[in-house]
Order: sequence, then structure tokens, then C-alpha cells
Amino acid sequence: MRKYIPVYIRFPFFYLIVFALSEYFIDSGDRPAFVKYPIVPLMHVLLIFIFIVIEVILNAVDNVSYQLLSEEAKAQFEIEKAKPFTQSEFYKKWIFKISALQPIEDEKDIQLDHDYDGIKELDNGLPPWFTGLFYATIVFALVYLVRFHIVGDYTQDQEYVMDNTLAEKQVKDYNKTAPDLMNVDKVTLLTEPAAVAEGKAIFTTNCVLCHKADGGGAIGPNLTDTSWILGGGIKNLFKTITEGGRPGKGMVAWKESLKPTEIQKVASYVLSLQGTKPAGGKAPEGEVWKEDGAAAIAKVEVVDTIAKNKY
Repeated sequence: MRKYIPVYIRFPFFYLIVFALSEYFIDSGDRPAFVKYPIVPLMHVLLIFIFIVIEVILNAVDNVSYQLLSEEAKAQFEIEKAKPFTQSEFYKKWIFKISALQPIEDEKDIQLDHDYDGIKELDNGLPPWFTGLFYATIVFALVYLVRFHIVGDYTQDQEYVMDNTLAEKQVKDYNKTAPDLMNVDKVTLLTEPAAVAEGKAIFTTNCVLCHKADGGGAIGPNLTDTSWILGGGIKNLFKTITEGGRPGKGMVAWKESLKPTEIQKVASYVLSLQGTKPAGGKAPEGEVWKEDGAAAIAKVEVVDTIAKNKY
């Protein structure tokens, strides 16, 4: 077999079989076995080393056998070796057969009458690599047919569902470690003392100039009552802080200065001020907000329309 199939064909074929078997029989979940289990690539390296050792030993045996030949036998061997197709005669004949190729010395017999500016066209077969790829697709189709339609493995629909389920789980896991992907649809009210304290620190640094330290309102409205100009609740407040107030008269957008999680914390702190009734607080502005599940807004009479138009 070594005489007819060269090493550059034997070795890739051998390794691909080993690789395919290891990936098929080792349950590695969503990652390849050679990535998930370090022992697998080590075994591959070991097998490659064993293959190389075997080749070296066989070549050494061939050399020793050659040296043991008589002079007449050596001469005959050299004559056979010098002949075309000697070392891979079977392989090359097989390639010519499956690809319908004609040897270069027979090109005159397959030349067509077509002549394009002196360029002759040959009616030769396809290249061996193309023909081999074609036959490989046939083999793949047969394996696919047996696995999915005869043995009864999972269908494409089931594979799609499994992949989607896995992807959704990975997204959820990633979102747990990437809180700054927070947005108005995912924002929730934070009640943990540590988070509220962080929100208070952000409020003290950025918001007291317009709303006072107690939230009673200065240039901006009172944040401690139940009336809101752009809607109350964590989602509305998150959106207002992120995008800013009314154009031309409202608060600036803080999305360029604060991270989404920081906006969530400061919004949660602001909502914790509800009902505190600071001394000297501004009159209510906007509409009363009732957080009753449907986020209904009960309209009330605006006490100070001039103050409302300032914000």
C-alpha cells in the first residue's frame, strides 16, 4: 500500500479519520472536543508522532532491505524506479480513471476544432481535485441520509430550536455580566441600600444644582411629590434622564455623561425621595402618576403653570 499511496495522501486521510471519530464520539456540548478538552489535541499530537515514527521505521526497513539486495536486484530496482508512474502507478491510474483525464502525450487526440486567436481547446476531463470533491459530496450525502433519515437523528428543525435555545441562554448569561447594556425596556427599580446610596452620590454630584440636595426643586421641578411632567415610574424616569427633558426648556440628556446602570441607580434614588416633603419644596408640576400596573396617569389641575413652563 505504501508503494501506491504516497505519504502526503496517507497521512491527511489517517488524521482526518481520527479527528472525525474523536469529534463524533466525544460529547463536548457546544464546543469542539479538541477545544474543550486539552487531552484531545494532546492525543492527536501523540498519534501524529506515532505515525511519523512508523514512517521512519518503515523507510529504514526499506533502506536496509535495499542494502541486502544483490547488485543485479539493485540494478533492476533502479530501472523500475526510473519508469514513469512507478512509485504511485496505482494511484495515478486511478486518478486518471475517475476524472477521465488524458495524459499530455494524448492531447492531440482530444483537441477540438475550436480555435480562439491561436488558442486550442481540449476535450479533457475535469481536474482530479474537482472530481474528488464531487465524489466527496456524494459520500457526504449518503452519510447524511443514513444519519438523519434512516438512523433517525435530530432533524434540522430540532437543531434550529436547540441552537436558538443555547444562543438565548448565552445572551442571558452575557447580559448578567454586562449590566451596561441596560435600556428602558429592561430597567427595573433598585431597592438595595448599596445601589440607592450610589444613586444618591451621583445625584449629589450632578443634580443638586437644579433639584436641590433634598429633591425639593430649584430651577428643576420638585422630585418628591407624585406629579411628573414627563411621566413617573422607573421606566419614564430612566428615559427622561437618558434623553433629556422637553426641547428648549428641559433637562439636558445625560446619556453621554452617565452609564445606563448609573442612570438606573440615580433614577431609583430619585424615586426613593417620594413623599419626603422637604421644607421649601416647589409646588407640584405636571400630572399625578399612579403606578398601578398599567402605569395609568390621572390628570390633575396644574397649580403653577408658569413654573411648569420653565421645565
